[in-house]
Amino acid sequence: MDNLTHSLAGAVLGQLGLKKKTGLGMATLIIAANIPDIDAVSVLLGGTQHLAIRRGITHGPIAMLILPIILTGVMIWFDGWQSRRVGKSWGRPASRLPVHKGWLLALAYIGTLSHPALDWLNSYGIRLLEPFSSRWFYGDSIFIIDIWIWIALIAGLWISRRREKKGRADWQRPAWISFTAICAYIVANGLITDKAESEMALAVERSTGEIPEQVVANPMPVTFWRRDVIWQLFGQNGKIYGESQFDLLSAEDFKWQGPLVRNNASPEMVEEAKQVDADARAFLFWARLPVLLKEKKTGDNPELMLNISDMRFRDPVVQSRFSVQTKIPRSDTPPEIGADTENK
Repeated sequence: MDNLTHSLAGAVLGQLGLKKKTGLGMATLIIAANIPDIDAVSVLLGGTQHLAIRRGITHGPIAMLILPIILTGVMIWFDGWQSRRVGKSWGRPASRLPVHKGWLLALAYIGTLSHPALDWLNSYGIRLLEPFSSRWFYGDSIFIIDIWIWIALIAGLWISRRREKKGRADWQRPAWISFTAICAYIVANGLITDKAESEMALAVERSTGEIPEQVVANPMPVTFWRRDVIWQLFGQNGKIYGESQFDLLSAEDFKWQGPLVRNNASPEMVEEAKQVDADARAFLFWARLPVLLKEKKTGDNPELMLNISDMRFRDPVVQSRFSVQTKIPRSDTPPEIGADTENK
């Protein structure tokens, strides 16, 4: 999820009453809710290599164990530093609760664990077991930026804070309502995804006589009741992809659409691309539904190019950020593209 969502989630956890357990409780929850994203520095590598690093080791079990301890140590140091500056700028506020080391550590763990829990919900992927396993996990339930979660979090936080400032005894209630509503929303979206994927699988099987290898229901922005459903079959010449739109509120039957994309690159070509191009290697490690299309460039020095993308991100708005083109160094003349290739 985006970092605004993570920050608001940490703040709402504080407004549930957790921030009152120790000094620096709210700050610890918000920082902890974002801290696994320290892997964002990988974007400095350029290209697509960061895709193989993001949502990996800093989101895995070792990080979940160590990061809260480090954060707790930093917060204890910060409180001590401010205590030595009483009466000066950046001095410790007199109204701050005493720091309780045990509770501070507990809040650091709660905030940190909330991060992979939210990241798992979308179709981008997260390696929850890194470094013990590089397997990707996908929830396919919530779009990566969900405006309805924003609204629920902001409303719960704002109303709770207003009540708290007025000294009302029920100041935690709006945060609890927000938290409960979001949990129900997540469960409902999971059920929508399950329905979309199961109906697509049945539609493909009825039409082709084959059970699809994968069916992925991509959540849509704003319209959470809709899904962009992608199916994958392993055809005679490689993977075949198709997609359809699922709308929970539509009275129309869910319709199967024929093949839209066929991979036409050989496994040997793909392996060669991985060996010669670090971007291609990283992208293919990340890709869930890789689209592999060879392209012959003519001229005095004909070249064989491999275009790599992912069916989840073939929308023209984002495709340029989630695709790689690499030259395959081959001594022979590039073969013509077969007639089995269809482009969406």
